[in-house]
Amino acid sequence: MRVAIVSDAWRPQINGVVHTITKVVGALTGRGHRVEVFGPERFTTVPCPTYPEIRLAIGPKEAMRKFLKDFRPDAIHIITEGPLGWAGRSICLSEGWPYTTSYHTRFPEYVHARSGIPVSWTYAILRKFHKPSSGMLVVTESIREELRKRGFRNKLVPWSRGIDLDLYRPAAEKQDLDPRPIWIYVGRIAVEKNIEAFLKLDLPGTKWVVGGGPLLAPLRRKYADARFFGSVDHEELAFRYAQADCFVFPSRTDTFGNVMVEALASGLPVAAFPVPGPVDVITDPILGRLNEDLRTACLEAVTLPDPTARHRRAATYSWQTCADQFFANLAQIEAHRSKQADTKIPQEVTA
Repeated sequence: MRVAIVSDAWRPQINGVVHTITKVVGALTGRGHRVEVFGPERFTTVPCPTYPEIRLAIGPKEAMRKFLKDFRPDAIHIITEGPLGWAGRSICLSEGWPYTTSYHTRFPEYVHARSGIPVSWTYAILRKFHKPSSGMLVVTESIREELRKRGFRNKLVPWSRGIDLDLYRPAAEKQDLDPRPIWIYVGRIAVEKNIEAFLKLDLPGTKWVVGGGPLLAPLRRKYADARFFGSVDHEELAFRYAQADCFVFPSRTDTFGNVMVEALASGLPVAAFPVPGPVDVITDPILGRLNEDLRTACLEAVTLPDPTARHRRAATYSWQTCADQFFANLAQIEAHRSKQADTKIPQEVTA
């Protein structure tokens, strides 16, 4: 099958969405499918306001239409609700092509954190964006329930995540790198991640922050007692996880949080707020602690024993399952065309 993925989030960005797409593309390609990602690098772009590391496509619709027609996809999946996502949606509707979408980011909360725009306004836009899709892939049950309550009437289907168990594993021995306990945060250094809720905590030991983003420089200056490593390669990331004592996840706006599963695979307990994402991952007391008092969650989580149990639990997350769910829910253009003789799909896209 020829699968087109339309995404405003793609390389060289480093985030959970890009990592998930990369793993799914690799799994499907390994099964003999042809998968193309249509990301910002194919178009004229400008820096995203307040987040210049992210590039936004300008007027991509007609170029996108040509790319898709030349590729002749059997199925189209739209990952994001940015300029490329809206262009892909418009093209699919005008051509009569069925497509699926996914919900990776609590975008209304992100927008509110950066601009103060009411979340209800942005959710109204997202309902419009996703309404025509044949299926909307959602990562956790708590997010599915939240979307239902907010009026999303799509077919909401599960789309799990995976873990690289060969890379992330508990350390055989902890090294004397910094005063312990070592508390670690991994992820984008951006306002929506609520990192200061972690950095301002009165905790013993040392705080580590791994990742890049627009707040890296100001937070590094403000919190001189913490160690900021910036963006690192996979091997150093795995090393930092394994050498830490507790993973702190202060975000209130993530739909899942791949980093929590990476931390669990590395043997770390997780401390977080009891919000969607953490409540779906930290489902057993041995995995961590959730509390509206993040300091209490940290101090309780760091005492938890049995890192091997956390590694075993992380092993239940599989990239193969993630790819299977993605593939099973694709809306095939050829099947749609066969049922609708008056379809607008041109002959050349029905390979």
